[in-house]
Amino acid sequence: MRTLRAVAVTAAVALLGAAIPYLTSTAAHAAGPVLRVTVTQVSVWATGYGADVTITNTGDAPATGWTVAFDLPTGTTVSSSWSSTRTQSGQRYTFTNVGWNGTVNPGASQTFGFNAAGIGAPTNCTVNGASCTGGPSPSPSAPASPSASPSASPTASPSPSASPSGPPPSSPPPPGGPVVDVATAAQLSSALNSAIPGTTIRLAAGTYRGAFATTRPGTADARITLTGPRTAVLINDGPSGTAPSCPAPTAGWDSGYGLWLFGAPYWNLTGFTVAESKKGIVLDDSHHVTVSGVHVHHTEDEGVHFRRSSADGIIRDSVIEYTGLVQPGYGEGVYLGSAASNWACHGNSGGVDRSDRVQVLNNRIGPYVAAEHIDIKEGTFDGVIRGNTFDGRGISGQNSADSWIDVKGIGYVIENNTGTFAAPGVFANGYETHNPVTTPSFLNGCGNVWRGNSSDLGGVGQYAIRITSTSKCAGNLNVVHASNTVANATAGLTNIAVTP
Repeated sequence: MRTLRAVAVTAAVALLGAAIPYLTSTAAHAAGPVLRVTVTQVSVWATGYGADVTITNTGDAPATGWTVAFDLPTGTTVSSSWSSTRTQSGQRYTFTNVGWNGTVNPGASQTFGFNAAGIGAPTNCTVNGASCTGGPSPSPSAPASPSASPSASPTASPSPSASPSGPPPSSPPPPGGPVVDVATAAQLSSALNSAIPGTTIRLAAGTYRGAFATTRPGTADARITLTGPRTAVLINDGPSGTAPSCPAPTAGWDSGYGLWLFGAPYWNLTGFTVAESKKGIVLDDSHHVTVSGVHVHHTEDEGVHFRRSSADGIIRDSVIEYTGLVQPGYGEGVYLGSAASNWACHGNSGGVDRSDRVQVLNNRIGPYVAAEHIDIKEGTFDGVIRGNTFDGRGISGQNSADSWIDVKGIGYVIENNTGTFAAPGVFANGYETHNPVTTPSFLNGCGNVWRGNSSDLGGVGQYAIRITSTSKCAGNLNVVHASNTVANATAGLTNIAVTP
């Protein structure tokens, strides 16, 4: 589980989740574009971390391109990166903009990100050859002296595999919003049932057993936050009672879900753990929900489900493992939308489950996720799958679960993910598309884009990216860019022509 770790970069230090700025010098007042760089460590685990890098223009003219470079100490390497072109010379890493994020207008910013293997922080940062502070270029032979060292060493995970540990940062309450501190299951249930826009519910460390659900909506201007340390663990020992024909909070029925939002948009769920439940976190008709820094493990079925048109959500910087313990074929890590066969229950948008535009960012999914690490269902559109790490150990092969991602949705960007496979497990391809026929009809499994993904198929998988059909996607083809790489494949990178 995540630690509170301070990353030292030059003379500025910040806790996990906060910015680590290269402080702007007086050069920021000069004419023309002036770029400075901020590194934010957004995820930490026992052997590495993930970071977002923001390039901000504090000058008075647009910058038409950027190149950020820095050193990492021996023992720390960049394992993956996204939204940039990366090169390496020894321990110095260079990141250059891609076509769509090169222009930085005055007062605006662009971002990229990377995952590091090892805990060493960047030093000697330059942007377009000048110091990331806006001053002169630092000497690469003289590493900057940090004002503090990384802190809060990793501790053991409560699950059988190594995971980040320690409390992640809590989201601060919105101005004027009530703060409710809870330490028992009864207090948590009461807080969930009475939350109003702007409420922050803070979990104390401990185990919470019960059926935790809410139907209380936040608003765009006053989100509701449920936050706690990783040692705050939600467990549902259900299900029990008689279920309704379609899942909905019903008196006398316990769904068995670890945490259930039903008709509850605009929530933040941060930091805590959900374990030992039928399903982990389920969002029904709950749009604009952000799930950040959670740990979901040991579930009977799926880990996190965006369902019943839970659109515009985000899950980031989280760990999902050990799913499908009872029904391996239904043990997806992250599940987006619903199968068309379930639209009678969950198709609340013109008969379709439109859980559109969900972003899955910088998560570790696996090992022992028994079904797909991410299942992208038909009838969903325009999501982003970026910067994730997939560990394929334990994929069951049941219910056609034999890949990291099964893409039946439309218009997804799948980039800069890293996937591996090793025994045990059943593994056919890294990424697959399928084209189910639905009513209403869509070009399901079409118009998706893969770029910058790194795949190691363990000598078992055929293709890193297998496109099932091109004829069924006429006019909206899937695109596989040459920036994707593959190792240890029995067939190759992909079964279609590669796009530069």
